[in-house]
Amino acid sequence: MNPAITVTQKQLSEFLLNVAVVRPVFIWGAPGIGKSSLVEEFAAEVGIPCVSLLGSQLAPEDLIGVPQIIDGTSRFCPPRMIARDEPYCLFLDELNACSHEVQKAFYSLIHERRIGEYHLPEASIVIGAGNRAQDSAIVKPMSSPLLNRMVHVHLKVSHRDWLDWAKNHDIHPWVIEYIQTRPDHLWSQPPKHEEPFSTPRSWHMLSDTLHEYGERLTDHWLEVLAMGCLSPHHATQFKGFIKQIKSKYQLTAILKGEIGWPHLPEDRDVLYFLAQSFRAQLIKELPQERLAMTGSHKDLAHRAKGLLKDLAAISFEIAQMVVSEPEKGDALPSWLMVEIVRDLPRLVKKENGT
Repeated sequence: MNPAITVTQKQLSEFLLNVAVVRPVFIWGAPGIGKSSLVEEFAAEVGIPCVSLLGSQLAPEDLIGVPQIIDGTSRFCPPRMIARDEPYCLFLDELNACSHEVQKAFYSLIHERRIGEYHLPEASIVIGAGNRAQDSAIVKPMSSPLLNRMVHVHLKVSHRDWLDWAKNHDIHPWVIEYIQTRPDHLWSQPPKHEEPFSTPRSWHMLSDTLHEYGERLTDHWLEVLAMGCLSPHHATQFKGFIKQIKSKYQLTAILKGEIGWPHLPEDRDVLYFLAQSFRAQLIKELPQERLAMTGSHKDLAHRAKGLLKDLAAISFEIAQMVVSEPEKGDALPSWLMVEIVRDLPRLVKKENGT
């Protein structure tokens, strides 16, 4: 399912407070972006316990229960974790990963808040969540009757919301500082093949391992941990970022002209990270339209061209990467590219293959 409109983590909390209390809600989103934890936080906020069922591990009898003979007639007894006396939030995680038979078992539970003769207590809340087919997740088509029984919302990753959360949940300072520098690395599209990929959850895992290693962390183990949690490209960048933190090289100092680019072969990973950050800084700071330029913008553009020339003298390939047109994502302002073509033609001609 491709969303037309999405909400951030903070917006989802507001949505649930106004919608989930009156109608069942289904949250769509990529793996690892916090769907489950947001539902648990919502339940805590409204003051009711949260009971989670994992759709991919359920059979119909897990919901309907087993029959018992009472006064000569049979009745189904739902499981104790569902059959409660006090209001609660029933969270149906991975609902679209369960079989169609299990989906049918959810019809009355979601629409009427009932399983057989058992009715959920008044003020109980039902929320479902699931991944999307395009995320290489194990999902099944949701039946139209089930789809039509819920209000649907699509969750997206917001680095601002995540950073606000991270600062209050003991996330490692290196991880927070890196995401502040490269917010576009908080999440990556799940790959089509089997390898780690970056999500808020995987950054949280990396943070836990960094805390655990503490002062015992070596460059080797840093690389092992990063490669085990993040997308390969992001892991390489994170390693370079940490090496840059520990070294004398800082992008702000380079931009001010206080120091130059690292040029030693053993600092090539630091150079690559700094160049990536340099490109991201230019995209962030410089306006897309020349008419919106201020004096500080002109100074930065002038300094950028000089830095590109110095960078090309150290590594032509990395300098090309700074000015290259991305397959996706933001590009350098077109007016800056015109100036680079005018002042540094060899760099752009090489990049264009001419």
